[in-house]
Amino acid sequence: MKLIRWGADGAEKPGLVDQTGTLRDLSGVIADIDDAALSPAGLARLAALDAQQLPKLDASVRLGAPMARISKIVCVGLNYADHAAESGMPIPAEPVLFLKANSSLCGPNDAVVIPRNSVKTDWEVELGVVIGQRASYVDLENALDYVAGYCVVNDVSEREYQLERGGQWDKGKGCDTFSPIGPWLVTRDEITDPQALGLWLEVNGKRFQNGNTSTMVFGVQHLVSYISQFMTLLPGDVISTGTPPGVGLGQKPPVYLKAGDTMRLGIDGLGEQRQVTRAWSAATK
Repeated sequence: MKLIRWGADGAEKPGLVDQTGTLRDLSGVIADIDDAALSPAGLARLAALDAQQLPKLDASVRLGAPMARISKIVCVGLNYADHAAESGMPIPAEPVLFLKANSSLCGPNDAVVIPRNSVKTDWEVELGVVIGQRASYVDLENALDYVAGYCVVNDVSEREYQLERGGQWDKGKGCDTFSPIGPWLVTRDEITDPQALGLWLEVNGKRFQNGNTSTMVFGVQHLVSYISQFMTLLPGDVISTGTPPGVGLGQKPPVYLKAGDTMRLGIDGLGEQRQVTRAWSAATK
């Protein structure tokens, strides 16, 4: 299944994409894409529906992040060896973890706001892993049982804030609109192998990133188990699993986003995002 949340920012309703690509309204069936919906029983209930009987939605409707009440976004840094090399950093011996603020969440096609005084706003296409049930101290062999599905994440980053302003990475990662997620949550049964997905990103029509999840240092199964040793993962939580090479920081010379730029990005089977950047102003607060 491809699950969505649609409607105005802050008032999204649940939906799905049927096999013909038509958007359908689920608000008469469930309250939201929440803990209950993401559980194995909840997903089984939704899979049993006759999608053709659900109300159609206009194809132009706004899409929000496809999960409600995300408690945290857990990110994995330097998880592609070639991206670590372009960043001038060693391949980590264990996953590098940081958190993105929930206030950075936005829909897959919403505008990305370049922060006030930013000079190094950058892009990162990443595979998002969506947790379906509470996970704590999960064994490696059972880790994928806790995954509800997968999605596209743009881990937008401000490199000066991240690398030159002291402290950990979080301050360069959690700005408003820095976590576009979606367009869909694709359930785990539709993705045969999460370590065999092509992912790409373009800025103003130029392809900068063109990678594959097969080159991750630490795969999805390892990450779910590993992260659950340090924090409890809750339904709806997103693990953003790292980015392949081709970020702006790695260009020679570096290339960063400016107001009016257009990003397009996607992952095999998980859909595409499109964001236009805009400058920060008091009106965007």
